Amino acid sequence: MFKLIKKDRNSNARFGKFETLHGGFTTPVFMPVGTLGTVKAVSTVEIQELGYEIILGNTYHLYLKPGLEIIKSFDGIHNFIKWDKSVLTDSGGYQVFSLNSLRKIKKNGVEFRSHIDGSRHLFTPENVIEYQAVLGSDIAMVLDVCPPYPAEYEEVKEAVLLTNDWAKRSIERAETLNQVKVFGIIQGGVYEDLRRFSSEYLVSLNFDGYAIGGLGIGESREDMWRMVEEVVKILPEDKPRYLMGIGKPEDFIEGIKRGIDMFDCVVPTRNARNGTLYTNRGRVLIKREKYKFDKSPVDEECGCFTCKNYSRAYLRHLFTTGEVLALRLNTIHNLYYYFSLIKKIRQAIIDDKFNEFMIKFYELQKEEENV
Repeated sequence: MFKLIKKDRNSNARFGKFETLHGGFTTPVFMPVGTLGTVKAVSTVEIQELGYEIILGNTYHLYLKPGLEIIKSFDGIHNFIKWDKSVLTDSGGYQVFSLNSLRKIKKNGVEFRSHIDGSRHLFTPENVIEYQAVLGSDIAMVLDVCPPYPAEYEEVKEAVLLTNDWAKRSIERAETLNQVKVFGIIQGGVYEDLRRFSSEYLVSLNFDGYAIGGLGIGESREDMWRMVEEVVKILPEDKPRYLMGIGKPEDFIEGIKRGIDMFDCVVPTRNARNGTLYTNRGRVLIKREKYKFDKSPVDEECGCFTCKNYSRAYLRHLFTTGEVLALRLNTIHNLYYYFSLIKKIRQAIIDDKFNEFMIKFYELQKEEENV
């Protein structure tokens, strides 16, 4: 399960290990997003070579395409995508609730129409756990109700009550399925009392881990971190804490210092495809004219395949001419940077130097022109 190995003396940063049937992973951890069973532009072999121990998939998308029967015929997602390390699958609740007019919330679950062909489907707390068992997920997420932002107090309260009810039903179903580790999802918008209520109830159900959902959807950063702090105070120390959908480099620093262990986000891969590259000294927007003759790598201190072999000028050329190789090289770089950043943070926690690392991180990030 989860072993808390080291706590930083001067912050709430933690270093630990979560065991799964596929070897587990070290925390803090960033999980690349492989919604449809692929991290866009790179193979699972490359993801493993970069050092990652866990990736994220999405039940909603995999359920619709390729479909559970195909994945079941391969004995699970690991064989289907050729990945022998851990997989966390989101329930798909966020995607379903994003459909707006195509879905209808009921007490027993949520009815929705496929965004692909308009076919009707029903997700319940129970069958979503069952679907993730078919996928062979190492960590399954419960079906939850993610209210929009902004939302009135009563609307968010209704979402919390339904999420709590579904969480109980989810864990009851999971207990009948062997080897399924399940995380509860805390909701509550930007209302402290609702966040506390949601946290306390989910903790009473004794999940394998706890995710904080419904943040990073339009609220201020001050509100986001205020909600995180409120929740972390309630969560048990012997279970991992997962901040869903949040994952800019500075978010790692701010989240980890508040006691967060797990992150996922499309930022490094999506921004790579849009020409934004992350470095130890800030962001590089590779399409800019200033890089036209630049013989230097994206990051002089980076050891990734891209930086070892190609110049900023060449990467700019690939990107501005629409070459597919640009997407691959940019993605490899960003994922390498993300992994190396998390690795450095882990070491700083072990050495009781997280605060020093944080100060240096922010100092260096100011050096590259961020426009």
